[in-house]
Amino acid sequence: MHPDADLGLHLTLTAEWQTYRWGPIASRALVPSLVGPDGYFYASTDEFAKHAQLNEVETEIRAQIERAKSMGLEPSHLDSHMHALYRTPELFGVFLRVAREYKLPIRMARNDQPFQSMLPLMAPGDPFPDAIFSPGEDVSPVGWTEYYVNLIKNLQPGVTEIFVHLAHDDVESQAVMVDHPNWGAVWREREFEAVSSPELRKALEDNHVILIGWRDIKKLL
Repeated sequence: MHPDADLGLHLTLTAEWQTYRWGPIASRALVPSLVGPDGYFYASTDEFAKHAQLNEVETEIRAQIERAKSMGLEPSHLDSHMHALYRTPELFGVFLRVAREYKLPIRMARNDQPFQSMLPLMAPGDPFPDAIFSPGEDVSPVGWTEYYVNLIKNLQPGVTEIFVHLAHDDVESQAVMVDHPNWGAVWREREFEAVSSPELRKALEDNHVILIGWRDIKKLL
């Protein structure tokens, strides 16, 4: 893995798929509050927040970061699967403290929950995008490319993150994402096709959008 690759860590403390389960990097004996009766992470952020002990959350976050670094990855930023670490101010406080220790920016934005409720915990000068966007259930399946093109046309000054979940609607993805019409295999291929479209590329060029990565934001630290 190239050490300069602009890759972040999607810190994971929940496991929502029915047929594809995962658990902690740290020993389960060290983080018992993070695993359910089946020995894997809880499926929902509600269950996670209800059971998680903050010291064990920190242990697991650090274990995931250190595992990535041991594999040659120098992360450009951190975020949290299913927004689990934004679930309460206490969880976010652990997340923020570890991120600052590792000198890594975290995914935030001023325009959307759950980020907005955590803004008071950020320090002046902490770098993060001004806005973040992704299509929701209200966007028609046939209108995704149009959604992205219109989003590009109406971008406001500042830094905007557009986040996508990309995959192919193949047998493997279908087996993992059973009973997930939202963010499932069909959803992810539709998103892949939209962001790969010539219409989106043209919109980026026509509207003079400057593409940056998280390493550019990290430099501000």
